[in-house]
Amino acid sequence: MDTRDTPEQAELRRAARQLARELGPATVADLDDGARAKRLTGAVHDAGWLELRQDGGGGPVASGVESAIVADALGGAVADVAFTGPALAADLSRRAGCGATDSAVVGFAPNLIDPAVVPGRVAATPIYAVDAAEHVDVASVLVPTGPDYRLAQVQLDGPAEGADLTRVIRRIPAGASLADVHDQRRLLTHDDVAHWSALGLALTSADLVGLMRGVLDITVPYASERRQFGVPIGSFQAVQHLLAEARCLMEGSLSAALYASWAVDELAPDEACAAGRVAKAYCARAARTVCETAVQVHGGIGNTWECMVHVYLRRAVLSSQWFGDDGEQLLQIQRTRLGVDTPAAPSSGRPPGPAAPSSGRPPGPASG
Repeated sequence: MDTRDTPEQAELRRAARQLARELGPATVADLDDGARAKRLTGAVHDAGWLELRQDGGGGPVASGVESAIVADALGGAVADVAFTGPALAADLSRRAGCGATDSAVVGFAPNLIDPAVVPGRVAATPIYAVDAAEHVDVASVLVPTGPDYRLAQVQLDGPAEGADLTRVIRRIPAGASLADVHDQRRLLTHDDVAHWSALGLALTSADLVGLMRGVLDITVPYASERRQFGVPIGSFQAVQHLLAEARCLMEGSLSAALYASWAVDELAPDEACAAGRVAKAYCARAARTVCETAVQVHGGIGNTWECMVHVYLRRAVLSSQWFGDDGEQLLQIQRTRLGVDTPAAPSSGRPPGPAAPSSGRPPGPASG
């Protein structure tokens, strides 16, 4: 693959980063600015970014690379606007041959790793819709039909508690009833769900790359301005080492995430998933280190509500957990490369894709 941006991709990257910087939150207080958030939502909608994975006539409007470029840009500014959730819903609806407006979010199992699978007409366990826009009132779930799946819809309930201050998690309690999607033209196969999971891994990895770049963009200038013992703390070799390592982790994550986004539409489903798992394992682990480094370099103020770095750390918690963190991905890579099968048994309600741990809950509010 050629990792260089095409002229069109370079322009998309420039425009997405500029929009996110101008309309995203610059301070923690900006998260309460409803007028700003509304302008950001409108700008993302008008730009057509939510339609990148809709049907463009035989395939999506844009590739996984373009979708990841937008996810990276929004993550870099911790932009409080729904993107990955609607993009995943559009891709799943496209694969099922549904209309673009059938659903704007996908329901997930409580561990946030797998799409929710409901074998009957009523949900037996809670369902969580991640990164849902405010106006969205339904989520898509999978219903087993032989070896394949069909789409159904479930009504969204109120928000659930979570660490992320910039994206909404909606909780649907057990016992919610399903509604049919009448214009679905084809069933979803193992390959469809695997390719869709690869897209989810690529977009969450891209978001983590953006988060690392964004938190370093505010931490490095802080280290140049904050003075101790009469000199900037950035002149201390220990601080320089921390920031240099963080930069290297971000650059390594970018390389892995670029390949994963390219693989979504260019490789076979299992290969695309493997690329996504490697990227997610690297990015999730790196993002945790980079965000913690940012808190450390900020010193005492880094542990306060007013400091912006905790917003990046909180968002990284959700992006890491969504579709599985580094430990989950490494477990899946181990099973795949050792030839250990992890079949998706319809009776258990699990679709093909990353396996769920024995216990999993949406990440709760971050401490501190």
